[in-house]
Amino acid sequence: MDRLGSFSNDPFDNPPCRGCSSYLMEPYIKCAECGPPPFLLCLQCFTRGFEYKKHQSDHTYEIMTSDFPVLDPSWTAQEEMALLEAVMDCGFGNWQDVANQMCTKTKEECEKHYMKHFINNPLFASTLLNLKQAEEAKTADTAIPFQSTDDPPRPAFDSLLSRDMAGYMPARADFIEEFDNYAEWDLRDIDFVEDDSDILHALKIAVVDIYHSRLKERQRRKKIIRDHGLINLKKFQLMERRYPKEVQDLYETMRRFARIVGPVEHDKFIESYALEFELRREIKRLQEYRTAGITNFCSARAYDHLKKTREEERLKRTMLSEVLQYIQDSSACQQWLRRQADIDSGLSPSVPVASNSGDTAHLPTKKNVPCQKPKGRRSAPPLNLTGLPGTEKLNEKEKELCQMVRLVPGAYLEYKSALVNECNKQGSLRLAQARALIKIDVNKTRKIYDFLIREGYITKA
Repeated sequence: MDRLGSFSNDPFDNPPCRGCSSYLMEPYIKCAECGPPPFLLCLQCFTRGFEYKKHQSDHTYEIMTSDFPVLDPSWTAQEEMALLEAVMDCGFGNWQDVANQMCTKTKEECEKHYMKHFINNPLFASTLLNLKQAEEAKTADTAIPFQSTDDPPRPAFDSLLSRDMAGYMPARADFIEEFDNYAEWDLRDIDFVEDDSDILHALKIAVVDIYHSRLKERQRRKKIIRDHGLINLKKFQLMERRYPKEVQDLYETMRRFARIVGPVEHDKFIESYALEFELRREIKRLQEYRTAGITNFCSARAYDHLKKTREEERLKRTMLSEVLQYIQDSSACQQWLRRQADIDSGLSPSVPVASNSGDTAHLPTKKNVPCQKPKGRRSAPPLNLTGLPGTEKLNEKEKELCQMVRLVPGAYLEYKSALVNECNKQGSLRLAQARALIKIDVNKTRKIYDFLIREGYITKA
């Protein structure tokens, strides 16, 4: 019986004959009892009664041909398939190119036949209408219509925006580099032949199943990106920033669950939490007003203004206390505060400020009045290392050194590393070289240099 052959016009795209290995041309014979894979023979091998392994010459067979009309008596099934392939290759409307590829029909015949049977065919139109109505009926019970994302931008290839979009190509709805991009490499050398053993055949089937699962994972990831509108990443990030910090933290935590629930459910959850957060904050603010005895919004505005002022003052005091915590020389702090008070009041400050190194530093004044020098210098107390970063990395002797020279542990470790590295390069280190490496007070440099030599960290030149 006649069947429609599924091969193209190019003979090299057709499978070979099992008898003579020549490329099959229609009509050809297919054994109805052997396969899969199908056992195909050309007419010459069939007339000779070719037999191979399980195939016998008395098996039932089918004649495969496409030389029969389908939609139009003057068009064979093979010409119908050639027309569809030509339209797909050349594009709709390029009828001259379609006719040149078909070689058996003119430009006018191709256009007339395609428009009549594939565009204006009422059978196809009713089928498409039924499919559209079925799709609408499927989504008719949706409470809120959802459009996952706008039409994404179409940047030039290898532009900055294209790299931001991970190489997404909107016209093809595809990426330049897919997830698991080299999954097809595992199939490039696989060929199913009849001589394969059962184990080898099962192994090849398993490889194909693995490849199929990898393709499904690729499509699943692309669907998540498309449904949640993640292609235009900058727009997505701007939408995320409109939430308060607390809601953004939840958004970041719940993002991993977005692939489980749909985009509508995920957005509903985030919006509901944002609304709950706003309501809780408003309730807390009203409870604070009630506790303070405020009964109207006019008083509430005055209360908020005073509260903001008190908060700013508290922050200033906190900053000052943090400064005083690390500066143990209380007299120097008091002198600096009195000097700033004189400057704020418009007076000429005459109180010098003692620096940590023991020198007297003078801040700029509004009037050129000479400052009085102190009668004597008072040595600064040892530095308190409690709570300073890097203290835990020091041994007891290094802690004592940092306290005496009033050097924070982080700076000491940096100076020590620089001096030790330079000594390793040169083989030894002189005091002049150490002073050139670390630009601090020369007396502190000498104490650090002598300490590192005494402890064996560096070698004196």
